[in-house]
Amino acid sequence: MDPVNGARIYFSPCGLGLGHIGRLHPIALDLKRRGAEILFSTYLEGYDYAVKHGFPVIRSPHLNMETVNGKIDLKLSSATQGLPAIPRFTKQINVEISYMRNFKPDIVVSDSRMSSIFAAKFLDIPTILILNQFQPIVPRSQHNFTLSKIADGVLLTVVGGGWALSDRILIPDFPEPYTLSLESLRIPKRYQDHVKLIGSILPIKPEEINNTDRIKTQIGLKDDQTLIFAALSGPELERLPLIRILKPIFEKFPEEYKIFMSLGMPKEKMFFHEYGPLILTPWVPNRFEYLKASDIIISRAGHETIMHSICFRKPQIVIPTPYHTEQYANARRIKDLGVGEAIHQKDISLESLLELVKTVSKNSKYLERLSEIGSFRVHWDGVSNAVNEIINLLKR
Repeated sequence: MDPVNGARIYFSPCGLGLGHIGRLHPIALDLKRRGAEILFSTYLEGYDYAVKHGFPVIRSPHLNMETVNGKIDLKLSSATQGLPAIPRFTKQINVEISYMRNFKPDIVVSDSRMSSIFAAKFLDIPTILILNQFQPIVPRSQHNFTLSKIADGVLLTVVGGGWALSDRILIPDFPEPYTLSLESLRIPKRYQDHVKLIGSILPIKPEEINNTDRIKTQIGLKDDQTLIFAALSGPELERLPLIRILKPIFEKFPEEYKIFMSLGMPKEKMFFHEYGPLILTPWVPNRFEYLKASDIIISRAGHETIMHSICFRKPQIVIPTPYHTEQYANARRIKDLGVGEAIHQKDISLESLLELVKTVSKNSKYLERLSEIGSFRVHWDGVSNAVNEIINLLKR
């Protein structure tokens, strides 16, 4: 008998942006098809996404370390606030405990949310954690260098110990030498038995998308045009400044390019607005079809967007959120891997962005490197690997 059939599984993704809930989505669907009863607990964009896709979901409180400019602010973090942050984190845990007591899950699957791990541990519920950043990287400047060094050590100890309360930690990343999150996966030896690299979590594999002609016809792509997919997701405070920068630039791109820009707004009604070579839409439910149809991807330097672009063998240009250290690390890594280029948000102009687009579209080295990495099919098995780990824990 399949241990998944009839199991109650509680999914608790971080709700900032769409990357966390997006990678739990195919795992939840697979388990639901096997007869599991599922429930999501999340917030902000994650909550909107769950509602949009018809998942049973309850809204939970959140903590935020970002300012209006998307900058990570040490003063807003639990690690540096000390006692003032404890009541908010305690509230998170208490809410999760009440939700879990009501749902009575057989297993909790957290994506980068420590409150649900603490709650599950308190209730003695088996827990699987999915994350790509074992240790948050604290931004450093001449003004906060000492504070950053202290916080860095505190976070590695406190946050690492919190993550390690999980029964299993699954990293949706490639094995070395292609690991994307190298800089944020400094995992102490005492925790490494908990950890497994499972590969990219792909809702759909490239070969399962047979025909992209419909997409190209829908957006009016000509045979001699290069299609750029500007996939803008992430928290609203990260997205909106970039949208305001990119829109007028894309409107002035030469006719040899067609730009399809998704604004990452799943709550909005669908529309397609054209501004010269640019097409704007609030949300793309079939984004993997657009990913396969495209020649170049432009996005923030989020982990999941980069992973998916690599699996679909698409060269990319990433624009890390200012002061977002994980995204800066990801941006450096894609350059090291040879699969794309990066640019600071402050350096974006029509000339600089167009020059990068020409570079990645005309130089074959990016596609050659993507083909090399993509030839390892084991890199794409994140969904089945995660489901198997959940099944193994259910059997215990």
